[in-house]
Amino acid sequence: MSRKTTAFILTAFTAVVLSVDLGGQAARTFAPDWTFKGSALTGTQQVGQATWRAENGEIVGTPTSPEGGWLLLDKGYQDVQFAALYRCAAACTAGVMVRSEKGADGTRGVYTLISGDERTTAAVTVDAQGKITNREPLARNAGSMARFAPPLPPPSAAPAGGAGGGGRGAAGGRGGGGRGAGGPSGFVSMFTPPPDSSFKANDWNRVEVLVDADVFRSNVNGRGSAVAIDGATGNFGPIALYAGGSGEVRFKELAIKDLARRITPAEQTASRFRAQHFEDFYLGWSAAAGDFNHDGVGDVTIGNRYYLGPGFTESREVYAGQPYNPAKDYSPAMVNYAFDYTGDGWDDILVVESRTPVLYVNPKGESRRWTRYAVFTTPVTSESIMFKDIDGDGKPDVTYGAASSVQWVSVDPANPTGSWKTYTVSQPGVPSSIHGIGAGDISGDGKVDIIAPHGWWEQPAAGPTQTPWTFHQGAFGRNGNAGGNIEVFDVNGDKLPDVVTALAAHGFGLAWYEQKRDPAGKISFVEHLIMNDFASQNAGGVTFSELHALTIGDIDSDGIPDIITGKRHWAHLDSYTDVDGQGAPVLYWYRTVRNPKAPGGADFVPELINNRSGVGSMIQLADLNKDGALDVMTATSRGGHIFWNTPRGGSRRSSQR
Repeated sequence: MSRKTTAFILTAFTAVVLSVDLGGQAARTFAPDWTFKGSALTGTQQVGQATWRAENGEIVGTPTSPEGGWLLLDKGYQDVQFAALYRCAAACTAGVMVRSEKGADGTRGVYTLISGDERTTAAVTVDAQGKITNREPLARNAGSMARFAPPLPPPSAAPAGGAGGGGRGAAGGRGGGGRGAGGPSGFVSMFTPPPDSSFKANDWNRVEVLVDADVFRSNVNGRGSAVAIDGATGNFGPIALYAGGSGEVRFKELAIKDLARRITPAEQTASRFRAQHFEDFYLGWSAAAGDFNHDGVGDVTIGNRYYLGPGFTESREVYAGQPYNPAKDYSPAMVNYAFDYTGDGWDDILVVESRTPVLYVNPKGESRRWTRYAVFTTPVTSESIMFKDIDGDGKPDVTYGAASSVQWVSVDPANPTGSWKTYTVSQPGVPSSIHGIGAGDISGDGKVDIIAPHGWWEQPAAGPTQTPWTFHQGAFGRNGNAGGNIEVFDVNGDKLPDVVTALAAHGFGLAWYEQKRDPAGKISFVEHLIMNDFASQNAGGVTFSELHALTIGDIDSDGIPDIITGKRHWAHLDSYTDVDGQGAPVLYWYRTVRNPKAPGGADFVPELINNRSGVGSMIQLADLNKDGALDVMTATSRGGHIFWNTPRGGSRRSSQR
């Protein structure tokens, strides 16, 4: 697309549909190619019974008859993302059409009604006078976690009643539940309730439309659908705005992204790090360090394989398996974690298969695959799992969310391959979450507490096996979910442990929560936002989505932990399910800078580690080469990576490949 001196401005990023808060502004879920900011409709075409004008960055459509008319924007698209705020006067009818393709019988396209609470989408034909002469409702649900709509089932297999067009959450979803969501215990969430998704007459609403291949996604104020389309509905053409009924409609902050155009940036690695891409294929979502051949040199495991240091060119199988296609498949190896759980001096590997961990016991140098033990007796529902020594026995325990509880599991040293002991810390009715779990000493009593998005559980004075633990309500994350691991450390140096977390594993947001105590010692937290969406002023001007993994570590050896996180690329396959799902797979560290003039007494300065790795379900750090600097390991849909850190006082050249 060429730059033109019209009412559009060029930038370059990617786009998806996501439910957002309005707040009088258009929260930006993507960085567009073009936005409308002008006072002229240069290059557009008006068809039908409506007049259109531009003023102060708004496009105003006024119907001259109830049948209304169309404004065709000046560019043709096949796959495209469109977003705008719009205000519809009472009794007006408003809509958006994409792929408005001219043919012998008129203009055909995919049209969605955006006024009123009824969400309907249809393949339409519009004649030269702007009248819809044919309308075929589109209602076959296209699903949400794939790029292409599933094929029609055979007639004998068609379900009774037909297929629906999707509902709330089909284009991004809402997790958790807002204030007022309760359970048997009377629990009331401290999260701000999600914004009202109903259509608001005489007020600003937000519409997002995304059409790609044979799927049309749309939402108004976050409530949307994903429906299947076919080539007969129109293949290529401009976006068209519709105004009908008996009241004007105003559009502003129009934004367009041409989805035919994807950006793969030239690889960059920061000067502090040396990148080693040691596995080309997608095996799993986590890389973990251990000494698997017992030679005193650090090794790394991903999925079903482990790689021998110091070269990491030789690998062996832990269990039989093959690489996965990241566009179509999910690797079941969500997390790998290494530790000598059997106590024989050889590091074993816990592999989280889909969600529940299993133990693979090291065969002590024998050239064979490892023996698998199903040591967990309770199902794990969370995608976030924390490995932390809860009971002080020197072995990392496993903390996670179950179906309706928060639990931790400890190995039985007398029978490490038998069933591990499960302890439930949460009370009935307190929700767990799929994303977000943490462990750390929040109360400052020297005991490890457990954190989830809805609050934290204080370890009893009698010890961690006493259950349930005392629950303290909170709101760490957004809409009842967070990102990956929730971490605890003293961010601002006031001797009070604070909380750091991503706000949404498949959305935007990174924040730290400053601990406060009243005169009676009661603990509360104040949120300090580090990064939000593309419309926000973010630290360092950095914006990315899907912070599905997060950890902390002292990257620059200044004695203060830093944040390491990044974007999980193709988290739900090659699709437009997630916000900015096709964005660059970046990996960042956020340097912690204690600054009494900053909100809360600290700043976080983002520094790129690499832009072609991203994160998986867990980031792990280790000083693999024992040079005194923490190295960063990631395993993602793009393979396995080690980012070798520079020891304090050292330097490395920036690399670009």
